[in-house]
Amino acid sequence: MNHETIIIGGGASALMLASLLPKNTATVIESNAKPGAKILVSGGGKCNITNELMGTQYFLGDKAFIQHALKSFNEKALLRWLERQNLLPVLRKETQYFCKDSAKELLDIFLKESKKQKILTNEKVLDVSKRDEVFYVKTDKRTVTAHAVVIASGGLSFPKLGASAIGYEIAEHFGHSVIKTAPGLVGFTVQKEQFFFKELSGVSTEVEIKIGDEVCKGALLFAHKGLSGPAVLDASLYWEKGKLEIDFLPGFLWNSLKGSKKQISSLLPMPKRVTKAFLLQFSIEDKMGSKLTSDELALLQSLNYYTFAPAGTFGYSKAEVTKGGVCTDEVDARTMMSRKVDGLYFIGEVLDVTGRLGGYNFQWAFSSAYVCSKSIK
Repeated sequence: MNHETIIIGGGASALMLASLLPKNTATVIESNAKPGAKILVSGGGKCNITNELMGTQYFLGDKAFIQHALKSFNEKALLRWLERQNLLPVLRKETQYFCKDSAKELLDIFLKESKKQKILTNEKVLDVSKRDEVFYVKTDKRTVTAHAVVIASGGLSFPKLGASAIGYEIAEHFGHSVIKTAPGLVGFTVQKEQFFFKELSGVSTEVEIKIGDEVCKGALLFAHKGLSGPAVLDASLYWEKGKLEIDFLPGFLWNSLKGSKKQISSLLPMPKRVTKAFLLQFSIEDKMGSKLTSDELALLQSLNYYTFAPAGTFGYSKAEVTKGGVCTDEVDARTMMSRKVDGLYFIGEVLDVTGRLGGYNFQWAFSSAYVCSKSIK
C-alpha cells in the first residue's frame, strides 16, 4: 500500500498533525490499542493544554529552533483552533489552560478530526528504510510505503503507556545524532543525610530551587521516595548531577524572630512538621524566637540556601517527559524536516526540546505539528 505520509506515533503531536493534514493523505501507526493514552493521564486527568506565559525561556533546547515553531503557531492560535472545535479551555493556577472537565474532551476532538486519516492501532513499527524516493515502513504486521515519514513517537517516559526508543533508533539509522536522553519533570531520590525528608511524606511547602542560572519556584512535596512537587519537577530539567540549592523560606524576614515570644515552629512560614524536622537536624530546641543564640540563628538562616546533591531521579516510569532527543541542528526549524533525508520529519517530544511544567510540552507538540503540516501540504 502506498500512502502519501506515514505518521509514527499516536500521541499529541501525531494527532494534531493528522487533524491538520488534508483528508486521506496520511496514515497514523500507533503501538497502543488506542491513540492518545498519555493525553488522558496528563495534568491529573484534566490535561494542561498550554500557558498564557509562552516563550523560549520556559524550554530546554535550542532557543532559535523553538522560537520559530512557537511564533508560527502560538498559544493564542492554539486556543482559537480549539474554540473552532467547540473546546473552551479554562484558566487555572493563574496562567495555565486546562480542559474544563477531563482530558477526554481534547482527545475526542483529535479522534474526530484525525478520522479523516487512516489509523492503525496495536501495530509496532520495527524499521524504516528509504530506496529511491520511497520510504518503506516495516511493522510487526506489514510493510507500507510512503513519500514522507513523520516521527512523532515521543520519548521514553511512561513505559507502561507504550513509550519506546523507536524514534531515536530510526533517527540514528538515517544518520541523525541523538542527544543523551534522561527522565525529565521527575522527582529526586535523596542521599542518606536527607533520609529524614521521607518521614515528611505527603507534606508540601513553597520553595525556590536554584540550579546554575535557573530558578524554579513553586511547591516542593516531600515524598516516600524523596522529593517531588512542581518546583522539583521543573528543577529536574536542569539538573544533571551534583548539588542544587533550595530556599525553604523565600522572602522571609529574619528580624521577625528577634524578641518574639512565639515558638520557632510557629514563626517560620513552613508546615510545623517541616520546621520541627529541621530543628531536630540542627539540634535546636523549639523555643521562643527571642531565646535563639546567634549560632542557632545562623543555622536556621541556612534554610535560605539549603544545599544538597540528589542521589538520582525517580526514573522514566515516574517522569512526565524525556530530556534530550534528536539533535535540532540537523532538523530545519521552518519545516521540521531532516536536513539529512528529504521527506523525513521529526515533531514533538522525540526532538531535543523539553518544556517546563504548565502546558509547555503540549504547546511544543502542537506548534511543531503545525509547522510540519504546512511543509507537507
